[in-house]
Amino acid sequence: MLEINGLHRGFGTGANRVEVLKGIDLEMKKGELVALMGPSGCGKSTLLNIIGGLLAAEKGNIRLEERDYGLKGPSAVVDVRRHKVGWIFQDFHLLEHLSALDNVTMALEISGMPSSEAEKKAKKALVRVGLGDRMTHIPEQLSGGQQQRVAIARAIAGERPLLLADEPTGNLDISTGKDVLQIFKDLCHTEDDPISILMVTHDPELASKADRMLLLKDGKTAASDIRSAWGLEEGEEE
Repeated sequence: MLEINGLHRGFGTGANRVEVLKGIDLEMKKGELVALMGPSGCGKSTLLNIIGGLLAAEKGNIRLEERDYGLKGPSAVVDVRRHKVGWIFQDFHLLEHLSALDNVTMALEISGMPSSEAEKKAKKALVRVGLGDRMTHIPEQLSGGQQQRVAIARAIAGERPLLLADEPTGNLDISTGKDVLQIFKDLCHTEDDPISILMVTHDPELASKADRMLLLKDGKTAASDIRSAWGLEEGEEE
């Protein structure tokens, strides 16, 4: 479903040049939940931004379903952001004066979907994340976990095949974080239109519950387990 080959990206010039991604190779299957770990500043967010069409790579290629991209700037990959990739962030980024339903509906309308269809898909997405009885609530009437569920609904409502989650439980307590992870697993492992999720996290327990773990270190990704992700043993499996 997702195939990344030889992805490079650096920042700066001359003596100030920093090579962040040094040849990323990565594959994901449909319906797979993959946890991406690594030390701060290793390039996890840079990698997600390139996959999500927010940043151009300098070398390499991304193939997401039938779409090839990676080397062109954001203006050339608007279709990727609209139809291929959804985002979940640590902060919920909800509009405070809008209901849960309107927050999800408006995001679809901005992407060009007619209002009636957008509302229908928004309702379906909110039910899917367990908020069928909270659609008319504004963010301040929802708990942190419920607000993150609205953000998840917003990301999946457009029926994009890939969801990028950047520290999605960073602002949640442990119990609520586990609930969010279970939603991710349900979305990936359902027989009804499964999606794929690439999740950046610093939480080793959360990462261990994913289908697979990857460690981003020294500009490359390697298969990993909890011990190697936290530097408790030498060497990662390539």
